[in-house]
Amino acid sequence: MTEANMNSALTNLLTAEISGPNVVESRRTVGDLTGYWQDADAALRTATELLYITQSWFPVAEGTEGAILWGNTTLMPGLVGDEYYMTRGHWHEKLDRGELCVTTSGTGLLVLMDQHRITRFEKMTPGSTHYVPGHTAHRTVNTGDEPLVFLCAWPADCGHEYGSILRDGFSRRVCRGFSL
Repeated sequence: MTEANMNSALTNLLTAEISGPNVVESRRTVGDLTGYWQDADAALRTATELLYITQSWFPVAEGTEGAILWGNTTLMPGLVGDEYYMTRGHWHEKLDRGELCVTTSGTGLLVLMDQHRITRFEKMTPGSTHYVPGHTAHRTVNTGDEPLVFLCAWPADCGHEYGSILRDGFSRRVCRGFSL
């Protein structure tokens, strides 16, 4: 790429794969979420299983006010005990910052919890587009038999806070037999 297009990337809208300069990929296993799972013994038995992959495009530095970042998540299907595979979930450090998610393939749930610990769910299916309002913790759960893949856009200055989710969890879990 030339210097003129160093701040561009290519997003495959069929697969959600992002390529180009400043794209960072991260992988998480079941064991990386130790402390999040309801069944700690089941998590230990499956600790090395791939849970999810993220790609994040950083055309600007995190923390840049007024900028937007872009990324994807591929959340594998599976269970830890009776609990469906999920992402860690987080709050934004700047609580008033929202986020957008667009599902490209698979099925699952977007789990949203407000500051009063009231939790609601939105179905994620191909093409579904979701707005995560500020002041809302959020995570995704794969309830299907294939990877749940989605794209996200978020303010570069929102920050991510995971500690309180690890400590307090969400007020509801998504386990086998869950229904809305």
